Amino acid sequence: MTKLLLSLHVLAAVLLIGPATVAASLFPRYAGEALAPAEGQAGPRPALPAVRLLHRVTRVYAVLGVSVPVFGMATAKQMGVLGDAWLVASMALTAVAAVLLGIAVYTQGAVMAVLDEPWSEEAARSAAARLPRLSMVTGLFALSWAVVTVLMIVRPGSTTGA
Repeated sequence: MTKLLLSLHVLAAVLLIGPATVAASLFPRYAGEALAPAEGQAGPRPALPAVRLLHRVTRVYAVLGVSVPVFGMATAKQMGVLGDAWLVASMALTAVAAVLLGIAVYTQGAVMAVLDEPWSEEAARSAAARLPRLSMVTGLFALSWAVVTVLMIVRPGSTTGA
């Protein structure tokens, strides 16, 4: 049973967290293009469909990504390592990653609201001003998952062997 749970946990992490990370990270770049008016055009650029897709992927995979810690907790319980320091640190970082992803999805939604309204240069400038911070948040989200991955592999102080 442990091998099945661990396999599901790893597959869910790769197939769900990976796409959410990539989509969230690409969103600010394409949103910046969509918010900048094209030459001689009083509206958003053609990057808008890509921005919509990236926002949808981020949202959907964020929700589905909840299964990763669920499978992880079930695996840890099965292995008897719920109290190990490396796992507690991983769970804390996972919670931080979830908050960061929530902030990213919320900010993306605010940018999408501007893009879905009739074109306004002032609203576009205001939304574009959020993009550098959104890039930072998505970078921290990716970094937190990278650290969690390393903790899962190295398992410092573990007696279960690595």
